[in-house]
Amino acid sequence: METMIGVIGGSGLYEIEGLKNASWTEVESPWGKPSDAILTGTLDGVRMAFLPRHGRGHVQSPSSINYRANIDAFKRIGVTDVFSISACGSFREEMAPGDFVIVDQFIDRTFAREKSFFGPGCVAHVSVAHPTCPRLGEAAATAAEASGIKIHNGGTYLAMEGPQFSSLAESKLYREVWGCDVIGMTNMPEAKLAREAELCYASIAMITDYDSWHPDHGEVDVTQIIATLTGNAEKARTMVSHLPDLVGDERTPCPHGCDRALEFAILTQKPGRDPALVAKLDAVAGRVLNAVDA
Repeated sequence: METMIGVIGGSGLYEIEGLKNASWTEVESPWGKPSDAILTGTLDGVRMAFLPRHGRGHVQSPSSINYRANIDAFKRIGVTDVFSISACGSFREEMAPGDFVIVDQFIDRTFAREKSFFGPGCVAHVSVAHPTCPRLGEAAATAAEASGIKIHNGGTYLAMEGPQFSSLAESKLYREVWGCDVIGMTNMPEAKLAREAELCYASIAMITDYDSWHPDHGEVDVTQIIATLTGNAEKARTMVSHLPDLVGDERTPCPHGCDRALEFAILTQKPGRDPALVAKLDAVAGRVLNAVDA
């Protein structure tokens, strides 16, 4: 199987440099309109796809992003491995603005988003006990180190609804009581949907600020965030350039089972399945739904 790396770019990252045969392609999804067209091409012989999460020009808010359409569109064009890059605040002194964190856990506090491809007429339950792929996380960490980026390998990401930043009380709760490391607005339900779509998923948090808990930094300053975003985006582009060599062009089965997450997850038996919903799941769950004994 051929690898296709999908990169979802967060605030400040709106393209990948150096792609050969690059073109923007509109991908139709039964789940609605993705955030933008998808930039496809090859980098060092490996197929790549890039989707700006907020759209070019940053036109989508965290709550208005169509996460289902984005993940479905990636799956539909053949993406096998997803690297999610996003701007985040830090709850840890040692995780400073300009550093990157390879996220491996989430606490989902979002509430205004569609969080599953499944529902009445085709019920499924996937495990997100370990919501990111260690294989891709290791590749991202290696790529970051090769790019001279200070990297923190492992961290818990608090996903908030937004678009407002945290209150001081919330920031202290997430940091001191819940033990979170970073905070952002976009990795949920993205990570859950990637797991439902049987896509390996890694989350790279680009730290822009200390949220509002830090006594020496005060509340979040958007002007400072934008300045840090610019530097982080350049680092991220360099990091992405190392991914093809690390991931490779031949895709073997994921040793952690990310690409088989639906193996026993769909509970609705064939006679009870809603044909309309099953049709929408053709890309996301076709491997399982079209199996002879499904």
